[in-house]
Amino acid sequence: MWHWMSSAVSLIGLLLFAITGFTLNHAADIEGTPVVTQQSAQLPPALLTRLKAAVPDAEKAPLPADIAAWVEQSFPVKASADAEWSADEVYLPAPRPGGDAWVVIDLATGEASSEVTGRGWISYLNDLHKGRNSGGEWSLFIDIFAFACLVFAITGLFLLQLHSAKRRSTWPLVGLGLAIPAVIAIIFIH
Repeated sequence: MWHWMSSAVSLIGLLLFAITGFTLNHAADIEGTPVVTQQSAQLPPALLTRLKAAVPDAEKAPLPADIAAWVEQSFPVKASADAEWSADEVYLPAPRPGGDAWVVIDLATGEASSEVTGRGWISYLNDLHKGRNSGGEWSLFIDIFAFACLVFAITGLFLLQLHSAKRRSTWPLVGLGLAIPAVIAIIFIH
C-alpha cells in the first residue's frame, strides 16, 4: 500500500524531474532566446517623499510596504527581496525561475524602470528542478516530493525482497544499478 501511495504522489514529479534532468544534462545543446521587456513608471510624489524618508542605514533592506505594493502594481515583479540602497537610487533584484528581473528607483526624481528577462519554459522547468529562485513553497514541495520518492524506493526494495525468490535476476539487476554509476564515477570523473 505504501509503495502504491508513494508512487502515485511522486509520479508526475518523477516524470518532470527525469525530463529536466535530461534538459539540464544537455543545456548547451538546447538553445533558448531570452526575451527582454523594459518598462518605466513615475513614483507618485507622496510615495517618493516616503521612500526618501525610509532610506535605511544598511545597504540592503526591504522596501516599505506601500512602495513595494506600488512596485508590484506597476511592474511584473514581486517586491519581497531586500532592496539595495545607495545615495542615488534603490535597486530591487527580482530573480525568478526561467529568468531574471529588476527594478530601479531614482531617489531624486522618482523615475522607476524595470527589466524582465524570460528564457523560456525549458529554462523555467530547469530552474524548478534546481529549486532556483522558486520560493519557500516550492522548496517545501521538493522536500515532500523527496520524502515520497524515498518511501517509494524503500518499499520497492521490500517488494523486490518479497518476489526475489521467483525472479533470480532481481539482485544482480539491483547490483548493476549500483555498480554502473559507481564504476563510471571511479573511472571517468576526476
